[in-house]
Amino acid sequence: MSIAKVGVIGLGTMGAGIAEVIARNGYQVVAIETTTAALEHGRSMIDNSTQRAVKRGKLSDAERAALIGRITFTTDYPALGDADLVIEAVSESLELKKTIFAQVDAIAPPHAILASNTSSLSVTDIAVATRRPANVVGIHFFNPAPILSFVEIVRTVVTSQEVIDAAAAFAQSLGKEPVVIGDRAGFIANALLFGYLNHAVSMYESRYATREDIDDAMRLGCGLPMGPLMLLDLIGLDTAYEILDTMYKQGRDRLHAPSPILKQLVTAGLRGRKSGQGFYRYEAPGSPVVVDGADPSEYVAESTREVTSVGVVGSGTMASGIAEVFARAGIDVILVARSADKAALAMSRIEASLDRAVAKGRLTEEQGAEARSRLRASSSLRELSYVDLVVEAVVEDLEVKRALFVELDRTCKPGAILATTTSSLPVIDLAMATGRPADVVGLHFFNPAAVMQLVEVVRTVATSQEVADTAVAVCRTVGKHPVTCGDRAGFIVNALLFPYLNDAVRMLEANYANADDIDLAMKKGCGYPMGPFELLDAVGLDVSLAIQRTLYLEFREPGFAPTPRLEHLVTAGYLGRKTGRGFRDHSG
Repeated sequence: MSIAKVGVIGLGTMGAGIAEVIARNGYQVVAIETTTAALEHGRSMIDNSTQRAVKRGKLSDAERAALIGRITFTTDYPALGDADLVIEAVSESLELKKTIFAQVDAIAPPHAILASNTSSLSVTDIAVATRRPANVVGIHFFNPAPILSFVEIVRTVVTSQEVIDAAAAFAQSLGKEPVVIGDRAGFIANALLFGYLNHAVSMYESRYATREDIDDAMRLGCGLPMGPLMLLDLIGLDTAYEILDTMYKQGRDRLHAPSPILKQLVTAGLRGRKSGQGFYRYEAPGSPVVVDGADPSEYVAESTREVTSVGVVGSGTMASGIAEVFARAGIDVILVARSADKAALAMSRIEASLDRAVAKGRLTEEQGAEARSRLRASSSLRELSYVDLVVEAVVEDLEVKRALFVELDRTCKPGAILATTTSSLPVIDLAMATGRPADVVGLHFFNPAAVMQLVEVVRTVATSQEVADTAVAVCRTVGKHPVTCGDRAGFIVNALLFPYLNDAVRMLEANYANADDIDLAMKKGCGYPMGPFELLDAVGLDVSLAIQRTLYLEFREPGFAPTPRLEHLVTAGYLGRKTGRGFRDHSG
C-alpha cells in the first residue's frame, strides 16, 4: 500500500507538529482546519518551529523552504480527494472525531487509510462511523511530534493486516519507532503515565507534600525530565482530565478516576501552561516561566540544633555513601558496623570512592585528604555517645531497626537526633521504641548517596518542628536537596514509582504488550531514563515486591496489590540483575 499524499486534520500543537514531521520527510501534506483563523495559527506554528530548526542547524534555509512548499493549507475537505492517508488530530471528543471520520470517509479514495491520533479514545468507536472500518487505525504521535521518536500503532479487531503494516512502515519512514498494540484505553504510554500523574495529584490534594516537593522528588529521585504536576500543566489539565475520565469509563480502574481537584481547576479555567495557570502560575499563557514558584532556599527555620558530628550505623553501600557525604561536607563522621571486619570493609569502600572522585577531578587531592581525616570507624555503638546526629542505615527489617533504636536511645546524649534512612518502613514505629520520639526523623537518602541529590525528610506525628527543621538544614549543608513529607508508606518517590511499575507488570501479565515494547514506550514516548522492566530488574524484584506489599498493606488499594507475575518470579529466585535473571535474562 503506497503512501504519497497525507492529509492532517486539526492544526493545534499536535496536528501542526505531525504535519511538519511528515512534510520534512518528503511527503505532500494537505493541512486542514475549520476556520481561516485556526488555519493561520497552525501555519504560524509550523513557520516558527521550522525557523527554530534552522537557527539550531537542524534544517537549512533551502530545506525549510522545501518543507513549507510541500504543505497545502486549506479549509476545504474536498482537497483530501486524492490522499492516501488522512490523520485526524483534533481535540479528544469522540463525537467530534466520529463526525470528521464520516465526512472524510465520503471524500477520500477507497484505498485511503483513515487514522486517528487519539491518545485515549476507542479507535473502534471511531472506525464504526465509516464504511471502511478495516482501513481505520490509530497512529498516536507524542508531543512534540517532530522530536519524539515513538509512535503507537493501534489496531482494532477489524483493522486489516495490510493497513497495520502500511501504518507501521509509514511511521518508520518518518524516523519513528512504532509499536503495534490493541485498542485499549490509554494504549501503553498513557495507561501507565496518567495513573502515576493522577496519583501525584491526589498526593498534592491531600496536602501530604507541596507541589514543589512532589515534582522535585520525582525529578531528582527518579531522573525524570519533569515533575508530575508541572508535566500536567504542560499537557493541559483539561486534556489530562479527558484522558483520565475516558480511561476510567473504559476500564473502571479506580486509580484512573480523575482527582476532584483536576475538574475544579478545569472548571475555573485554570488549564495549565496554555491558560497561564494550573498547579503553577506562569508569566503569560503559553509561557514556561513560573512566576509563583517557591524557592526552598529562602525558607529560614525558627530554630535548629547544631550538628558538628555525625554517626552512621551500618556497613553496606548506603551506610558507606552517607558517611562519605557528611565527611566531604566537612563534618566529623564515625561509622559503626557490627564487627571490626565489616567496619574495615566499609572504610575501604569509602576510600575507593574518594579515590575515584579525585581521579575524575570531582575532588582535589586536598579535599580527598580532608574528607579522610573526618572519617573513622568502630564496631561499638558506645562510640556514638557524643554525636549530634545518628543516621541508621541497616537492613530493611523493622525488628532489627527497632532493636537498634532502643540501643541508640540508651547510648546517645540528650538532644541528639536519631534518623533512619528506611525507604518504606514506618518511622513512628522506630520513634516509639525510644524515650525521645520528638527527636526521631526519617532521612531517606537515595542510592548512590554520594551522587543522588534528593533526600526525603520524613516527619512523624511526634517529630518536633525543631528536629524537622534541623534535618532540612543538615541536608542543605551537605549539598543535598531535601523534600519534606509525612510518615506513610513509600513517602513521595516510592509511593508514586512502585504503583506505576506494578501497572506495567499487570500490562505484561495481560499480554497487552511485551516488556521491550513497554520499556520503549516509556523511554521514547515519555522521556523516562529507564523502562519499567529495566528499572525493576535493576532495583531487584525482591525489593520491589517488599515495597509493593508495604504500599498495599498501608493503603489497602486493590490496584496496589502486587501482581502474581512479580510474586512468582521472586518465588523462583529470579530477582533481576543481581541473580542474572528477572524479567529479562542478564546472564550473558
